[in-house]
Amino acid sequence: MTTTVALIGAAGHGAWHLRAIEGLGPRVRLVATCDVQPGFDYADHRAMLRERRPDVVVVCTPPHTHLPIALDVLEAGADLLLEKPPVLSLADHRTLAAAAAGRAVQVGFQALGSPTLAALPERVGEVTVVSVAGAWWRPDAYWARSSWAGRRGRDGALVNPFAHALMQALAITGMRPPWTLSLDRYRTRAAVEVEDTATLRLTAPDGRGVFVAVTLCASEYVAGDIAVTGTLGAATVGYTQDTLDGEVLPGRAGLLENLLDHRDRGELLLVPLERTEPFTALAEAILAEDPPALLAPGRLARRPDGVEIPGAAELVRRAAAERAHFREIGAFA
Repeated sequence: MTTTVALIGAAGHGAWHLRAIEGLGPRVRLVATCDVQPGFDYADHRAMLRERRPDVVVVCTPPHTHLPIALDVLEAGADLLLEKPPVLSLADHRTLAAAAAGRAVQVGFQALGSPTLAALPERVGEVTVVSVAGAWWRPDAYWARSSWAGRRGRDGALVNPFAHALMQALAITGMRPPWTLSLDRYRTRAAVEVEDTATLRLTAPDGRGVFVAVTLCASEYVAGDIAVTGTLGAATVGYTQDTLDGEVLPGRAGLLENLLDHRDRGELLLVPLERTEPFTALAEAILAEDPPALLAPGRLARRPDGVEIPGAAELVRRAAAERAHFREIGAFA
């Protein structure tokens, strides 16, 4: 049976979802694209929902718009694939969960479809500690791409670019609140209100821990390596390429395809809304923090399209290896 699909937020990253929809061939039929940018079928998602009545809707809009759009989709009777992060507060998460009763909601944390997750327990046993190191580059244009980019309470390296790494770490450890959170956050641009460089330490009452060290200001690329320590040993997961100790594991499951399998055959959703509640709790806490410290210009190297932190990748690796905040290793003292 062919499932009708619509895409809300078709510009920008929405192109990735268009390709995913096209890749499912005759199993789906795209009935509408919607975006406030010109060139798509609809600018008003409510009009699209009324007129096209899709079975499934993919929502790929800015995170702070997710809740009202998702509620409209569910009220229209459609199932939902909602980009990450699903919402930015626990109150919104619970509102969405209540509205979703009887409907399927899958959240777009694609890396949770990775085969590495199933392979980890045999290699490491019960997970005790996860440490993440990620060093990327984002130019000035990245922070000027939209009105919400770089704005406090809506954006930041931890909850947006590195959201997949953070969610993956939570899934691997199985951690949920209550926990103890410690942050060390920095920014390199006065006009940007959120962190582009940060460390995060999360500790559960039973001693399990997550440590994350990331930057968007590195000339050297570190994809987002996840070092996992357990009761039987250790392993390294590359969540962007589905590697386990350097070996690529084939068979990542597509989240839209999994949602269709859930509708057609009752298969379990890989990323149901409930599974992402720990991420929402953590994102809410991060977003509520005071603005990060502004690094002095003398610590930065200017590039034609932005700034970088000299040696940032090595700092990230060291912080992750020692599970020590930048301030604890004297990085920016």
